[in-house]
Amino acid sequence: MNVIFQSTYYTLYQAANERCFYIDFGQKTVRMSLCQLLALRHKLMSINIEDHFDSDLNAHGFEVLMLCNKEHLFVLNTLEILDLQRLVYNSFVSLGLAVGAMETVTS
Repeated sequence: MNVIFQSTYYTLYQAANERCFYIDFGQKTVRMSLCQLLALRHKLMSINIEDHFDSDLNAHGFEVLMLCNKEHLFVLNTLEILDLQRLVYNSFVSLGLAVGAMETVTS
C-alpha cells in the first residue's frame, strides 16, 4: 500500500492491486472505494465548521459521520473534523482529482 497523505490524526493509503483506499482513523482502518471517498469528501464539505463555535447551533462541538453505507460510525470533535477535511482535500490534490480550492483546509 502507498501512503497518499498523512495528517495529524489520519493516514490515507492506496492499495493499487485492490483498487481501493484505506483511511487509518487511529482506532480503526476503513476500506473505501473511490466512490465512497468522494461521498466522504461531499459530507465533509457540507459541514459548517462555524457552527462548532456557536453553542446554540452545536453545543458540544462534535460531528457524527456515518461512512460506507452506514457501516462505520465516527464521533469527531472540531479538530478531528478539520484534520479529516485537510486529509481528504490534500489526498485529492495528490491524486490529481481536485476540482476547486477549499478555503478551510489550505495548509
